[in-house]
Amino acid sequence: MADGYGKRVWRCGGRSVSFDRTRVMGIVNVTPDSFSDGGLYFDAGRAVEHGLRLVAEGADLLDVGGESTRPGAAGVGPDEEARRVLPVIRALAAQCGVPVSVDTRRPEVARAAVEAGACIVNDILPFAGDAAMAAVVRETGAGVVLMHMRGTPQTMAGCAVYADVVAEVEVALRASLAYADAEGIGRGQVVIDPGIGFAKTTAHNVSLLAATARLSRLAPVLVGASRKRFIGELCREPDASARVGGSVGAAVWCALQGAAVVRVHDVKATCQALTVVCELAGHRGD
Repeated sequence: MADGYGKRVWRCGGRSVSFDRTRVMGIVNVTPDSFSDGGLYFDAGRAVEHGLRLVAEGADLLDVGGESTRPGAAGVGPDEEARRVLPVIRALAAQCGVPVSVDTRRPEVARAAVEAGACIVNDILPFAGDAAMAAVVRETGAGVVLMHMRGTPQTMAGCAVYADVVAEVEVALRASLAYADAEGIGRGQVVIDPGIGFAKTTAHNVSLLAATARLSRLAPVLVGASRKRFIGELCREPDASARVGGSVGAAVWCALQGAAVVRVHDVKATCQALTVVCELAGHRGD
């Protein structure tokens, strides 16, 4: 299949991911302070075991991150971030059998991660203007996730002001796509992410999720809603680990609206739900 934003294959280095169905990306946080599972997989060995378990549960991809991006989280230097993620990426890339992504905002960490075996760069910062990150993606041929965000994890809570959140996020994502084009990044390498929870209120998040089909007309869409605060606010559940039902509901909604990838903590539950819903959708009207 030829490259193109409207096509259904994601080109990720020497690998490709078909979007014949919504793909499930399992989260591997090698951090002490992530909002939901911080500290559980901070040890590299435990992180690798967790990643392999997620693949056994049905994950189509794994996303490995070494810096918490929850609101107000303390930043981590590139050397420490690399120390956390590179052994995990190296081991998972050798053992897991599915494409591995690195969740980072730093070009030097992204390049080292690709050298260690990652084939996707999941960049949380606005891509437009980031020549160093663009060079990593262009030169390695890695797949890339272009996410919408305002500010940084330390400042984004104060940036959640929009007249029309869907229109403004769409404009920003178009700018990132145009920048990727200008930097010589193949269209088939690119997936976009509306940045649920990043400089967004609960109302903003709901509006963006409701617009998944609209955003999917720009490029294949990845949605990361799993266990996030807006689910807790909607469901009156303060414990992030207890938001499985709401998270699965969001993933199913996004899949039905054409999302290419859902990024989740609860892989088994999500895969079961998507399997049943897709089976039912295939028999609609019988």
